[in-house]
Amino acid sequence: MVEKDHEKLAAWHDVVCKKDMEALENFLAEDVQFFSPALWKPKGTRMEAMVMLGTVIEVFGNFTYHRELIQGRNWALEFSADVGDKSVKGIDLIEFNEEGKIQRFEVFIRPLTGLMALAEEMGKRLKEKGFL
Repeated sequence: MVEKDHEKLAAWHDVVCKKDMEALENFLAEDVQFFSPALWKPKGTRMEAMVMLGTVIEVFGNFTYHRELIQGRNWALEFSADVGDKSVKGIDLIEFNEEGKIQRFEVFIRPLTGLMALAEEMGKRLKEKGFL
């Protein structure tokens, strides 16, 4: 991993840890494709990805990244978190475009009970925000 990759990864960690929505917006391409583990159709705009990621940042407790695999413009970031009384493990697959913005963001989560708790809480909060 080259130095600029370390800097970009550190900046991403700051976004997540500080829940910095302005910095998150700067990471995302305008036409980012966001694939949620709880929705069957991807979201296809920066605004939609911002709402989804901002909401999940609110929902997750004790969020921690573990293994981080970086190959060129592709990242695979393993994480764990709590959703209420459930624990989840997951992977963020992130692909950057040539301008260094996130073009594709795909999330995988297990176990099913944790995913169900996440989908329920996300659905509730997204409805409150008028997003669903």
